[in-house]
Formats: sequence, structure tokens, C-alpha cells
Amino acid sequence: MPITRTTAIPLSEVVLRASRSSGPGGQHANVTASRIEASFDVRTSTALSDEQKRRVIARTGPRVVAVAQDARSQLRNRELALERLRRRLAGALAMPAPRRATTPSQASVARRLELKRRQAQRKRRRARPSSEE
Repeated sequence: MPITRTTAIPLSEVVLRASRSSGPGGQHANVTASRIEASFDVRTSTALSDEQKRRVIARTGPRVVAVAQDARSQLRNRELALERLRRRLAGALAMPAPRRATTPSQASVARRLELKRRQAQRKRRRARPSSEE
């Protein structure tokens, strides 16, 4: 199962469990196990490097779980659960972009100073006239 462009995990490392769904299906739902729970144990994975394991465990914990009970079909719920698991792992493996320090533009500095001047002038006009005036 591909997670990112460079990372994939074998489906043999994903444990799928079926149980009865509380979702749609009417009387049919009472007798079929259409709810699917896909779980992935990060610590025992052979597909992830130690650094990737640390990153995933820090963000999601040692076990990543995805549940699907949206559809009436067990097959469709299996696809949904695996896709949700893939998205969770991809999000946990994503490296945040480094923050770059920026400086304000000359125009924004000029606008800020002009607004400060106007505000100060407005407040000066509100003040009581001095005794000299």
C-alpha cells in the first residue's frame, strides 16, 4: 500500500478486523460484519525506517487505527478503512516546511507609520485646548 512517493507498507502488516456495523443496511446489517477496522503497528513494521517510526509514534501513537462503516458492503468499507489509514500515515510522515523569517516591505512600513501619525493627530484633536490657545 503506497503511503508517500517513496514509502509503502505491505498489506501483510495491516490487520483488518470485521464486526457488525451500526451504519446503514436495515435488517441485513444485523447479520453481516460490514464494519472494518484497519490497524497498523508502527513498532513492528519493517517498511518504515527508525526515523519514520519515531515521527509516526510521536504524532499518532504506536498503533494507527482507521475504521469504516459508511457503506453496506464489507468490500467498500475495507477500501475506505485502508484509504483512511493511508491518509493518517501520510499525514504523520509529512515533514513540516521550515519557517523562513521575513521582513516587512517598505510600503507596509510606510502605511503603518502613516496610520500611526493619523491616529496620533486624531487623539491630539480630541484633547482639551491648552490655556495658551
